[in-house]
Amino acid sequence: MSEHTPIGLENGAAPVTALTHSGNFHVDETMGYVILHYALAPQGDLRARVLEEKSADRLTFIRSRNPDVIKSADIVFDVGGLYDPPHGRYDHHMKDKPLREDGTPYSAAGLLWKDYGHAAIRNILKTPVDDATVDLIWKSLDKSLILPIDQDDNGVVKMGKLSLADIVSACSPPWDTAELYGRQEARARESLGFANAATAVASHLTNVVDRVRASLKATDRVLAAYENAEDKRILVMGTGMPTEKVIFEHDLPVVYVVSPAGPEQWNVKAVPPVRGDFGQRVSLPEAWGGLEREKLAAVSGVSDAVFAHPARFICGAGSREGAIRMAQLALQIAGV
Repeated sequence: MSEHTPIGLENGAAPVTALTHSGNFHVDETMGYVILHYALAPQGDLRARVLEEKSADRLTFIRSRNPDVIKSADIVFDVGGLYDPPHGRYDHHMKDKPLREDGTPYSAAGLLWKDYGHAAIRNILKTPVDDATVDLIWKSLDKSLILPIDQDDNGVVKMGKLSLADIVSACSPPWDTAELYGRQEARARESLGFANAATAVASHLTNVVDRVRASLKATDRVLAAYENAEDKRILVMGTGMPTEKVIFEHDLPVVYVVSPAGPEQWNVKAVPPVRGDFGQRVSLPEAWGGLEREKLAAVSGVSDAVFAHPARFICGAGSREGAIRMAQLALQIAGV
């Protein structure tokens, strides 16, 4: 969290000019621009601000290496040779790089996330949340998304193929664009590429922010359901939601999760022995595997049984009670 009031956040209406370098672009400065967009002017046009070199909102965005233009900007990131947040300078290419507590060098995206990430999250979310939740979302994304960008941009660890970094790089025009089409067209295609990259990054950021919000909400509900469970091995959820992450992070001894799969079906899903694994802590009964409806009902003794997957990791019934009964029977048959 910033110890100063970042430029543009002290006055929500004052115009702000933000600048990064022109030329080749990466996920670092692309994410930096997206963060500033959501923190300072989320109602503006993310693409038009890049392509038209003017703004209909408070945020003006420039891509340039001209020293005079750099000097005149309010916020400068990934260029300029200075890290001076109170004065809006967020470069990281100096000899004395700004470092995280663990020694990882920051990228410009990481530096901007420190100062503007909380504001960006608040503006991205459509459902208001309290400051504590915003901070939890910020920390989650800092670890899962921003830190890998820092590492990639500083040559610590590459994000790899099909990563966000690779998607951004693929938006850059090929090396011979100026040779084929001339410098003016090459500059136009470079701007278009940056606009396309920013659009992709913005979509990813907004989706991830909302998914983390939902994940935190799911954590509260899963823990409450576990607390109220009669049999701690069977977790009964009133709504379908991710449960595996919570089960493993909190070391819950849950074997089966019962949850609705539609208006007329409830499923029983076996928890794997290791998070993300294909196995099961306790497989469903071998005699149930691959059976459906009448045949499964006859074998299981549950009248509204619907199906049991041949791999015995999931089964279902027509009612909540039927699904819970199937989970109970599966534990009895397994002798656990």
